[in-house]
Amino acid sequence: MGIVSIENVTRVFEKEEGTTLTALEDVCLEIRDKEIICFVGPSGCGKTTLLRILAGLDTATRGDVRLDGEAITEPDPKIGMVFQEYSLFPWRNVIENISFGLEMKGMPPAERRAAAEHYLGLVGLEEFRSSYPYELSGGMRQRVAIARAIANEPEVLLMDEPFGALDAQTRNLMQKELLSIWEQTKKTILFVTHSVDEAVYIADRIVIFSARPGRVQEIIDVPWTRPRDRTSTDFAGIRRYVLKKIEEGAAGR
Repeated sequence: MGIVSIENVTRVFEKEEGTTLTALEDVCLEIRDKEIICFVGPSGCGKTTLLRILAGLDTATRGDVRLDGEAITEPDPKIGMVFQEYSLFPWRNVIENISFGLEMKGMPPAERRAAAEHYLGLVGLEEFRSSYPYELSGGMRQRVAIARAIANEPEVLLMDEPFGALDAQTRNLMQKELLSIWEQTKKTILFVTHSVDEAVYIADRIVIFSARPGRVQEIIDVPWTRPRDRTSTDFAGIRRYVLKKIEEGAAGR
């Protein structure tokens, strides 16, 4: 299904000098099945921390997170994650990188090769199946990382600034690529970004976080169908509103 529930999540870090740092405080959010949600907010507001808790890579100090009603307490194959760093294995070629998770599951070689070929086609890299990461551009490496994540058939895909290291033109192309993949797979996607333009372009809803400790300041519905026109007056209006709210959140207003 892919329904994510975040209930009163607080995360407090203990620092070496004996002090504490509260990254998140009482975050509550319900994410619907097949929805694309973007998290935006000031730097250091806990967006990535929340994603790591959802991935089972970190634990909330208080509150809990659930997928389809089941508590998330450790990494789960129902949840895939794509990081800003490409995190590919340099000693594996493209098809071997995509099939890694299937190999860990014990899928027979012929089956995992067929599955990997399917997802390779989904990201349009068939002719690079035997290439190694160092032979690929940044955008191509990130497409391989996305293919590897969705090859495991997760219900939810977590994406932490996945296009942040790309140039503007490649980033726009990757946003279109992601939406094309979403149209074919209908995965629930939670996407952290510092680009308000990116959030307005891809999201069904935009969750705006306050400055640390991160709280849900406001949730904005983006009501239009896709593809969206970045040059339209409506697009500019929502982008301007979200930027204003982030500035207010950073200032503590």
